[in-house]
Amino acid sequence: MFIQTEQTPNPSTLKFLPGRVVMDRGTMDFATVEAATPSPLARRLFAIEGVERVFLGADFVTVTKAADRDWQILKPSILGGIMEHYTSGEPVIAGTADTSAEAVEDDEVVAQIKELLETRVRPAVAQDGGDIVFHDFRDGVVYLHMQGSCSGCPSSTATLKMGIENLLKHYVPEVVEVQAAQ
Repeated sequence: MFIQTEQTPNPSTLKFLPGRVVMDRGTMDFATVEAATPSPLARRLFAIEGVERVFLGADFVTVTKAADRDWQILKPSILGGIMEHYTSGEPVIAGTADTSAEAVEDDEVVAQIKELLETRVRPAVAQDGGDIVFHDFRDGVVYLHMQGSCSGCPSSTATLKMGIENLLKHYVPEVVEVQAAQ
């Protein structure tokens, strides 16, 4: 198995491409080892000293390291952990519960915002090893949550304000502002 790595705009994260599907649908972001309970892969990566966050995308894994750790030391352990996971035959996510089902039908404006995020923004953000998730739309403000390498990235505020906000305001006149969800 050959796993490629790519740098991201966030110097604390690296994107690992195992050359196979990681997530069949959606993404998952694990900020703590406790949150990683449903994912044998994420748990294995958190067992490596210095790993602070794990993000699972369609065909990549983004790992965030502690500030005092060096990628030259961590990278081989992470590559080994990903390889061990795939050779173990364990699933990336245990169980098959669908947690992404929408409980309420979106109104037209929210549906338009989500469509633009899905088709125009998510592919670009995924290139950098991250994801963006719609959180809410209230009083003209779109609340988005950055994940993966985008979470805590120095350029994420500029991405939200200059890139995504301008795009959404252009196509959806009801949008006044974009903010990071808290």
